[in-house]
Amino acid sequence: MTGFFITFEGGEGAGKSTQIDRLRRRLEERGQSVIVTREPGGSPRAEEIRAFLLSGGAKPFGAFAEALLFYAARFDHLEHTIRPALMKGIHVLCDRFSDSTRAYQGASGNVDKHLIEGIERVVVGNNKPNLTLILDLPVEAGLRRADLRREGNGERVDRFEGEGLAFHERLRQAYLDIAANEPGRCVVIDADHDPDEVEASIWRAIQGRLPQLAAASRDAVAHGS
Repeated sequence: MTGFFITFEGGEGAGKSTQIDRLRRRLEERGQSVIVTREPGGSPRAEEIRAFLLSGGAKPFGAFAEALLFYAARFDHLEHTIRPALMKGIHVLCDRFSDSTRAYQGASGNVDKHLIEGIERVVVGNNKPNLTLILDLPVEAGLRRADLRREGNGERVDRFEGEGLAFHERLRQAYLDIAANEPGRCVVIDADHDPDEVEASIWRAIQGRLPQLAAASRDAVAHGS
């Protein structure tokens, strides 16, 4: 079995990192090989681009320039991290992927969707996720969570967290539109609940959309892996 590619999407404070870690542990406990990665980033060169983007270095050049940099990082990430893992049968859990560019720079940044789709065809090709989990919650709740996380970790507001409420409302709607347009790949998860409930919803989505993965996990447990 080749590896499955599962991406997590959503606005600020949606709890992606928490749920990715929970899914990783659940799969590893069932004998599955898993790597966790992120975008922008996930490979050495892509991490360099990440630092520039999140510092706001590309913002003066506009949303289209940012989109190009995201796809440059994505190209390196796919080449050096995602594809090699999938070819070895390792499952990849990724914190954001191309849907983030479609939502942040496309719908929220007003970059023409046809331009983004054209770049995506070249960079991503057939390497679309098997499943995309969109963690959705009201914008105000997500921004409050993000504020609390930064306070606890001593972090500064990054390029996108610092945008206004209207930007984040457009972002949320963009993700819901993506899910509505691609229901075979995307599942919207209500993230406005405690982490245990969200985790349970994610596992139900995997059982429904990737039964091979759930079955492989059960087999691993049954054989003592």
